[in-house]
Amino acid sequence: MRHSLLPALLFAAPALANDGFGGLSATGLTFDQTEAVAMEEERLFIGIDTVAVDYVFRNLTDKDVTGEVIFPLPPVAVWSGYEAMMNLPEDLSQPDLVGFTAMVDGQPVAVTIDRIAVVEDGYDEANPPSKQYDNPGRDVTAELERLGIPLTLDYMAVREVLLGLPEERRQEVAELGLAEYYEGDAANDIPPDVWGAWSIVTRYHWTQDFPAGQVLKVSHSYTNRPPGGLFYWTDPPEDYQTTLADQYCIDGGTSKAMAKALKNPQGDEAGNYGTAWNISYVLRTANSWAGPIGRFTLTLDKGDPKNVISLCAEGVRKTGPTTFVVEKTDYTPERDLEVLIVQPMTQD
Repeated sequence: MRHSLLPALLFAAPALANDGFGGLSATGLTFDQTEAVAMEEERLFIGIDTVAVDYVFRNLTDKDVTGEVIFPLPPVAVWSGYEAMMNLPEDLSQPDLVGFTAMVDGQPVAVTIDRIAVVEDGYDEANPPSKQYDNPGRDVTAELERLGIPLTLDYMAVREVLLGLPEERRQEVAELGLAEYYEGDAANDIPPDVWGAWSIVTRYHWTQDFPAGQVLKVSHSYTNRPPGGLFYWTDPPEDYQTTLADQYCIDGGTSKAMAKALKNPQGDEAGNYGTAWNISYVLRTANSWAGPIGRFTLTLDKGDPKNVISLCAEGVRKTGPTTFVVEKTDYTPERDLEVLIVQPMTQD
């Protein structure tokens, strides 16, 4: 049986899609598929602004194991800054989008940041962009380097380079599916322009030794940058809301609580709106380690007692004015985590 936290709220109503902004889903640490190293414990904290995870790993063998520990972000479109619809840092030229830090046995480790450019060749429902960690798209990093196009999310810098390419290079860029050029309209004072079509995948990683038969404690944290936006909710739900209600386990009682939380004291004509965040966390990457997670603890913080939160999970316990906990043993994640948090509109 699935349970929802009360009260809860549904995010991203289609009618309000233009009032939202995009963001990043996130995943736990990945490792080459191994039967040698087990995840004995994972303590995951998720708030609107922060994600922090503490792991306990054990090498199950009598030999040292060395491998690359990786934390990947989903693809981010190079033109996101132009669209102004992404919850990203103001300085898009910096390689680190989330301020990722890692500790091993209480000591900081040097984390390498890699970036590659990818082009999504069509939409795959079974592998949407927010889930494309293993296969994010066609790697076009070498093509960008050969063409002298910088590997950055600073779209202004990229745009300047693309517009400065000679005609034969422009044709090559278009044929590779990297960008689309627009001639403009001089009569209406519309200059030529270009639209970059690739995305950038950022990976944080380091080489890690797991000593034979020993326990290793690994922690990491970063700034959470989830999507969100303006929305409203009706009770009973409208037709377009029911699919999302099923997706986020919003029952009748929750629906009523949502509508109550968003009620505008100035009357319905003033609009019953709020602000929501959709926090996604990919749990299934834990399955790359040996066996199930021995002990799993999820702590959620909705940020303010007036905020509301909803997710599909069993055994959710409220532990404080803003915090909720889920605990599991011998846990093999079969689905990823999606959390919705809403803040009622501030009334002046």
